[in-house]
Amino acid sequence: MSKKPRQPNFLDLFRNGQCIFPASVNDPVSARIAEDLGFEAQMLAGSTASLAVLGDPDHILLTLTELSDLTRRICRASNVPLMVDADHGYGNALNVQRTVQELESSGAAGLSIEDTNLPRPFDSGKSGALLSAEEGAGKMRAAVEARRDASFLIAARTNAPRISSLDDTLKRVKVYQETGVDALFLVGVKTRDQLKAIRETAKLPIMLGGAGSELDVPDFLAENGVRFFVQGHQPIQVAIQAVYSSLKLLREGVKPQELPGLPDQALMEKVTRKHYYKNLIERFLEP
Repeated sequence: MSKKPRQPNFLDLFRNGQCIFPASVNDPVSARIAEDLGFEAQMLAGSTASLAVLGDPDHILLTLTELSDLTRRICRASNVPLMVDADHGYGNALNVQRTVQELESSGAAGLSIEDTNLPRPFDSGKSGALLSAEEGAGKMRAAVEARRDASFLIAARTNAPRISSLDDTLKRVKVYQETGVDALFLVGVKTRDQLKAIRETAKLPIMLGGAGSELDVPDFLAENGVRFFVQGHQPIQVAIQAVYSSLKLLREGVKPQELPGLPDQALMEKVTRKHYYKNLIERFLEP
């Protein structure tokens, strides 16, 4: 296992004027692959964590303990900074503080706290509902106060672009960026005009998720303050399809060695660190 330190300051990635595209990871193996491929950062989404741990869609059924355990396993396997979607912080502002403490202790490089009213209340509509900007800001301040390491990134996340309006989004950007957070995480921005309007108000680095396809242009994103662009969480979906297809073929009588898409031995040895453990066995377990 490598003993090199994690990237000393995740925040540095938000200060270099470029937009990074993190790897969507869901377990130690995917995190190790992301590091091998040279990704600067990784993202553990709430939806991905729910699939990986529960096999369920993202209805806030995952517990903080389950999320922090998964975070710890991923961070143990990789030196690439991990950004964690901590949803609503698992409750009110006091719960948010506990969430920050647990995920920071688990090795995450940063997290986002959102202002959506979660878990979904009764009769809240298809898109859900937002907390008031005042309550959201209280959660953000609580998160900032709870961290122990100043390099631990805290992003204020809002789904206002998707749920309410651009005016409401701008109001929340103004309020949240004064709470001491390090970045603004906006979900549902669809057009260049929307992003430009947000950029005029935002003083902090911008993170985007669930964005429109016309925004997926690195130079344009960088010019408009976007430093972290989450393209989606397709890797775990591709993995699900691969498992389904291989099990279906086995059920139909195909021999294991004849399955399409099997990785070559060198790749398996690499992602499972075979030679690292071989060396340990030779040093400590063999006379």
